[in-house]
Amino acid sequence: MEGSSTPLCQSLNPLLNQLCEDPRVSRFLNSRLGQYLRQHPVFGLSMLLFTSMAVLPVGLFVVFALVTLVLSVVGFVFVEVFLLFVAGLTLLFTLSGLAFFSVVASVVFGTFYMTITNLYSSYYQHGATQSGPTAAEEEKVDPQN
Repeated sequence: MEGSSTPLCQSLNPLLNQLCEDPRVSRFLNSRLGQYLRQHPVFGLSMLLFTSMAVLPVGLFVVFALVTLVLSVVGFVFVEVFLLFVAGLTLLFTLSGLAFFSVVASVVFGTFYMTITNLYSSYYQHGATQSGPTAAEEEKVDPQN
């Protein structure tokens, strides 16, 4: 395996010798794609340049997508918390208003009830003293019947 890749690697920089001695690189260079790229070096160089230059835009896009995803999730959580806070305050104020209305309505209706009851009882007490004696009062006065 190494024997077929060494003539290519020996012509390059000695630092690349270590890379070419790696069994994975040697395995790739002995594959069909590696043999094709060895026979067409311009296409191989074009592919290498395209791949190395495409890494930055693709990486930036992936970072942008991940940041957008994280921010949308965090934003969704904050929006949900804000909506729950607003709904909780609305419920709190509504229940407080109902409690205040209940107390005021109880006081008003209690006052009306006591006023009407007192007026009604005072009117009938006053009317009973001005009218004639009742049938029970007459029986007490006239025991012969």
